[in-house]
Amino acid sequence: MLESFSAETLARIQFAFTVSFHIIFPAFSIGLASFLAVLNGLWLWKRNPVYINLFNYWKKIFAVAFGMGVVSGIVMSYQFGTNWSVFSDRTGPILGPLMAYEVLSAFFLEAGFLGIMLFGREKVGEKLHFFATLMVAFGTLMSATWILSVNSWMQTPAGFSIAENGQFVPESWLEIVFNPSFPYRLTHMVLAAYLTTAFVVGGTGALHLLREKTDPEARKMFSMAMWMAVCVTPIQIVAGDFHGLNTLEHQPQKVMAMEGHYDSHPDGAPLILFGIVNAEEKRIDYSIEIPQLSSLVLKHEWGAPMDGLDTIPDDQEPPVAIVFYSFRVMVGIGFLMLGVGLWSLLSRYRGKLYDDRALQRVMTVMAPSGFVAVLAGWITTEVGRQPYTVYGLMRTSDSLSPVEAPAVATSLIAFIVVYFFVFGAGTFYLLRLMSKEVKDTAPEIDDGPIRTAGITPANQLKPDAWVPGE
Repeated sequence: MLESFSAETLARIQFAFTVSFHIIFPAFSIGLASFLAVLNGLWLWKRNPVYINLFNYWKKIFAVAFGMGVVSGIVMSYQFGTNWSVFSDRTGPILGPLMAYEVLSAFFLEAGFLGIMLFGREKVGEKLHFFATLMVAFGTLMSATWILSVNSWMQTPAGFSIAENGQFVPESWLEIVFNPSFPYRLTHMVLAAYLTTAFVVGGTGALHLLREKTDPEARKMFSMAMWMAVCVTPIQIVAGDFHGLNTLEHQPQKVMAMEGHYDSHPDGAPLILFGIVNAEEKRIDYSIEIPQLSSLVLKHEWGAPMDGLDTIPDDQEPPVAIVFYSFRVMVGIGFLMLGVGLWSLLSRYRGKLYDDRALQRVMTVMAPSGFVAVLAGWITTEVGRQPYTVYGLMRTSDSLSPVEAPAVATSLIAFIVVYFFVFGAGTFYLLRLMSKEVKDTAPEIDDGPIRTAGITPANQLKPDAWVPGE
């Protein structure tokens, strides 16, 4: 089946496969780490046992998801040497230090405090434990910052020069890290991670409410998730608009593919809601359009002229169909999230948030929607950058290692088999954890003084225990 594919195509499929598995775990752990920090802080503030019960419930899920993310990330990084060694060699002076900074700062910070967060509450005290939880949450955000800086530089390279040997060498690290698309891309991704986690938490809470609507922990996580959906989704839509404007400025052909604009529109471009991409004839068949709206959205001016892919050489066009469809999946899910958030707000206003069975069923179904949106957004971003790895400067075809197609095909098949077994089992275990009830794990607040190691409390002595002097 894979014989007809070239080594480049197989290498791209392999990287797409492994990064798709990897990205869903950091997207979840970034939001979940912050959620755990909030729960821990609320427990210290209000001493409501519901918060500590939820913390202990979700920290187990976080530990599994974090571990799966680390493993999938390590495997993915090896492909830079095996399949994309030319890319690694030429971009190494810039991307190598950035990746090293991520490990030395963010990953070490997460790893250093993770054990304390998971197992150290009784060992180090509540305040230091809360600090460790904050550090884990901060570490996940810092990790996202470095990785998004790397990816953003590949999309909008800046602060470099090209040496005689063809390598990209740094000229200004400030410009490299804070390249033109970095702030927009980071904001968009972090908000996506928060929404992804909110819908998983909300879906889990909805599932438990459908079983028992008086469950206090289920009520609390469902309510908190719905507030996140109401507050964060509109911000994400606005951030997406700014990100789109930035992309139009620096990567116009990506936006042309996203919008399905094969032809230029000097009098204003329509917004194509949906249609069938006809790549051979370079048009969108059976399109449903709103006249002039694309110009208004992208240039904030009614009737503003918009260039199309007819202004771009054919060998510089991204694969339109993939970008066109994935973009609509991402945007469609975003507006569904907004609709569910507004629905929950109406139910809350009527005092029926925990009695609205229809809303709870919808949230249960939409629990994985954030993962789908994240994957669709990354497909839009990465496929829309083609045919380049470093946008406008280094083609994907020039980034490949000197490998043969059968070798890449063999490793690809091995990845598929192993990933579906390992990560399939891990995902199944996560779902089992989420389906279990939240048990009462709140510690006793007035538990008396801390006892010195080796001294048995008096109330644990048996009546017939040995007494000194007998």
